[in-house]
Amino acid sequence: MDTGRRATEDRDERRRRHAVELFAVSALGLVPWTVLLGLKLPSDHQVHAWRTTWVGFDVMLLVALAATAALGRRRHRAVVIPALASAVLLVCDAWFDVSLEFGTPDVWGAAALAVFVELPMAAFIVHRVRRVLRSLYAPPPAGGSARAEQALAQPAEQT
Repeated sequence: MDTGRRATEDRDERRRRHAVELFAVSALGLVPWTVLLGLKLPSDHQVHAWRTTWVGFDVMLLVALAATAALGRRRHRAVVIPALASAVLLVCDAWFDVSLEFGTPDVWGAAALAVFVELPMAAFIVHRVRRVLRSLYAPPPAGGSARAEQALAQPAEQT
């Protein structure tokens, strides 16, 4: 019986290790690609689907925020997935808004939106996700679970 459990733990550990390796190789692979883009890309570019790009991005943000609200209302632990997606999309939105307006008079409005709305909201979401995860995976209080188990094991006193 113990060998089956051990085999499952070994398989899970192997999967975890392979996932970590994939992330590390991907991050390392992005280094030369990012340098190449920095050297080769033009500083400006004519875009033909500008409206589609931004409306599509905002639809993704809308769906992520709506899913977060719906799952949060139901107190479902899966809320962390769309919540983190929302936070990432808000940070990306702030980055793109500011960087694409850089050098224009509109950069100040984009920066204000980023500093006062998008980034604080992303930080708030990450903070809330940390609290949800902590509540889901926090160890039981010392001695509290043992007392509860003893209380359940003993029959109730009759008066």
